Amino acid sequence: MTELEKIAYAKSFIDKLADGINPLDGTPIPEDDIANNVRLSRCFFYVSGILRQAMEFERKRELKEQKNTILRFSVTHEQLQHFEYSPTPISVTDIVQRINCLVEDVVERKMERLSYRQINQWLLDIGMMEWREWENGKSKRFPTPEGEAIGFVSLIWEKYGRRAPTIYFSEEAQRFIIDNMDAVMATKVEKGKKSYRSNGDAEDTEDSTSQFDG
Repeated sequence: MTELEKIAYAKSFIDKLADGINPLDGTPIPEDDIANNVRLSRCFFYVSGILRQAMEFERKRELKEQKNTILRFSVTHEQLQHFEYSPTPISVTDIVQRINCLVEDVVERKMERLSYRQINQWLLDIGMMEWREWENGKSKRFPTPEGEAIGFVSLIWEKYGRRAPTIYFSEEAQRFIIDNMDAVMATKVEKGKKSYRSNGDAEDTEDSTSQFDG
């Protein structure tokens, strides 16, 4: 029984006493019974009013808690059946956006969004990606031979005077990720986790615009 239910239950007893009703069996309380004393009856009505206010306060508190409770990301196999595969290689950001759009609770902001970091971390964990030295002593992600074998493609992302290698996913690679979403969802990415960031990699750059377009 919740706190709100307990208060409502107590209020129902007080209300019946205030109306001269036995709350245990629902029968009228005899006129000469102490519970029918006018002064006591007024106290019952007063207490009933206090309990009503307590119920309103508790109801608002519960609603606020529900509003602030965000579910951990989850997607069903049935929802994933509606994933729109792209025949043109796309970035991990595109994949994540398409997955998030499949989950109504994510769209309504009742659930956390799937992060591209989870997919990248999982691919690192299973050896489909690896860190390699890049310019200025930084390390960046590249597909391993195993990743390339299932359709991971590495291109150079250039924008605003910056450049970095970016991995794109063929339709076969997209299907590989969707088929393994249970493992992806079970992957946790901790801030500062060395297996994810390495050797002064200042920023993870993901471009949602496919360089294969046009």
